[in-house]
Amino acid sequence: MEFKTLSDYEIIKKLGSGSFGDVYLAEHKFVKKIFALKVLSKELVDDENFIQNFEKHVNVLTRLDHPSIVKIHNICKADGHYFLVMDAMVDSSNEILSLEKFLEFRGNILAEIEVETILRQIASCLDYAHKIEFASKKLHHSSLKFENIFVKQVDQGLKIYISDFGFSKLIGEGKVLFKSQENLLKEMSLNEETDPNLRIEKTHKFLNSFSFLSPEQKFKNQQEEIDIKSDIYSFGVLAYYLIAREFPQGYFDLPSKIAPEYKLNWDLLICKCLQKDQSRRPAYLIESLNSFLSKEESDISSLEVLSWDEVEKKVENAMQMSFEFSNDFNKFEDKDEDEDEDTIDPKSIKFTSVEPSDQKPIINPQNVERPIYEPDPGAIFNKELNVSYYQPKKVEFKEVNPIQTEMVIIPKGEYFRGSEEGSRDEKSKHKISISSFALDIHPVTNEQFVRFLEFMGGEKDSNNNDIIRLRNSRVKRSGGKLTIESGYSKHPVVGITWYGAQAYAKWVGKRLPTEAEWEIASQGGSIDMTYPTGINIDHTQANFFNSDTTSVMSYPSNGYGIYEIVGNVYEWCEDWYAYNFYDTSLQDPEDPKGPPQGVYRVLRGGCWKSLKEDLRCAHRHRNNPGAVNGTYGFRCSANVS
Repeated sequence: MEFKTLSDYEIIKKLGSGSFGDVYLAEHKFVKKIFALKVLSKELVDDENFIQNFEKHVNVLTRLDHPSIVKIHNICKADGHYFLVMDAMVDSSNEILSLEKFLEFRGNILAEIEVETILRQIASCLDYAHKIEFASKKLHHSSLKFENIFVKQVDQGLKIYISDFGFSKLIGEGKVLFKSQENLLKEMSLNEETDPNLRIEKTHKFLNSFSFLSPEQKFKNQQEEIDIKSDIYSFGVLAYYLIAREFPQGYFDLPSKIAPEYKLNWDLLICKCLQKDQSRRPAYLIESLNSFLSKEESDISSLEVLSWDEVEKKVENAMQMSFEFSNDFNKFEDKDEDEDEDTIDPKSIKFTSVEPSDQKPIINPQNVERPIYEPDPGAIFNKELNVSYYQPKKVEFKEVNPIQTEMVIIPKGEYFRGSEEGSRDEKSKHKISISSFALDIHPVTNEQFVRFLEFMGGEKDSNNNDIIRLRNSRVKRSGGKLTIESGYSKHPVVGITWYGAQAYAKWVGKRLPTEAEWEIASQGGSIDMTYPTGINIDHTQANFFNSDTTSVMSYPSNGYGIYEIVGNVYEWCEDWYAYNFYDTSLQDPEDPKGPPQGVYRVLRGGCWKSLKEDLRCAHRHRNNPGAVNGTYGFRCSANVS
């Protein structure tokens, strides 16, 4: 059924049809804003059970609030039609840019950073949905495919959106697939003059959607329920397709063979997501991306020569790997034979076949040793007992050498800092003079900071201030041993207090940068830099508006050769914070330092979950020096004579 108007909306064009109904592009008569209207099919509206179920649970879908979920603004009923008012996923020409069309437009294989950018947004979206209660179960999509994944090109890079959450549950898993097949047959049999190429295109479209279904959806039985693990499988199919541009069917080559130029461990991620057994698929996708994609996971580049069972064993052992530090920190210690299996390197495991034995051990009664009894048990009380002197246990001090970071020198000179367009505490823009200083090229990493914790012997300094709060970090202590979560050794350390950052800097013979030094270094030697990259910045240049930290030196450096000066983690500076400090520093522009005292210490640079605005060179942030969270890190500075 075609519409010209629907309630308060004027129809612009029909965007397409799907299992749930037709989708139209429309403009609100009064608001003059473009929306997408999803008009539910007459078959669904006439189904009383569906309408009752729909009206009971659809309110949950309207409250979904995630940057990658297509927002449902309203549910309306007009002239006997139910329709949903949603954000319009169209470009400037009012054309839908689905993920499939985007891939066709790109033609060649995507760059690895683009694949990761797309998958991280989808993973974050699915993880968010999987925690929400919906119709007595956790909310899952169950119909993830090209047609409900949309791509928009924004200033920050690629932005992904997903629609149709919860509809498969409301309609019924089987009905969705049946309806898709019915629509395909209907379109292909409209008349005999249908273009053969169109027939092929429609058939491929249906088969592509079928390829995203998990085994339990394709071959439904009473023992297996459709739940969030079906989305995990579909995610694995999508990940493989983005890399290989084909679906994983039968025996298929792993990404390491298809795209050897990719550096991340995609083999492990895909092997885990495409498990036939639901229970063996990961539960959380962002956590899986962070863990499985690590370059430090076990080498699976040779999996194509192994059997599938051997692949599974490799994958299982790779998941057990933890990054454990030895006492001398210069090499891994040799493991004892009876050491816990969780610390065994998966690369060293050799699989052998051991046949069980049916023989029982034979015990010769003549060889059983008899107990020896004390001839006089009371004799012990006749012995002369002496009191021994207390001897304190000698403590051996271990020499722990830090891992130093390469530094660059920022030359002495006159620079501008502050901004006239920013917040009140950034004004006014003024000239300062800075002496030469050196700055670390990247933030301090987990593997660097763990050595400091080993040297300190705990998580507090001599004044009982917290150095780090382990529950907010990727560093863990178990049985007295420090470990780093798998894949995070090269990520910047987080959960650090200002006291911890200052203590580490002193330990390595450095100091924290002043706020002025940090801002000058962020500009990379250029004038009037809004961002370290110029007047703009995007997701290929910094880690922001994301779901987690990334390894240091993953993004291009600025003009001075400094990496991740913005994004990834906020960085502690030496100075106390005052909102009006720039007014004071105008009078003393020589190597300005913060106020002599205060409540907060300065933080600079934005972090992995910041908005673009927070990544400006002049942007100022602050917090209590004892504050910690998963976005605070630091880098060190040093004087240059």
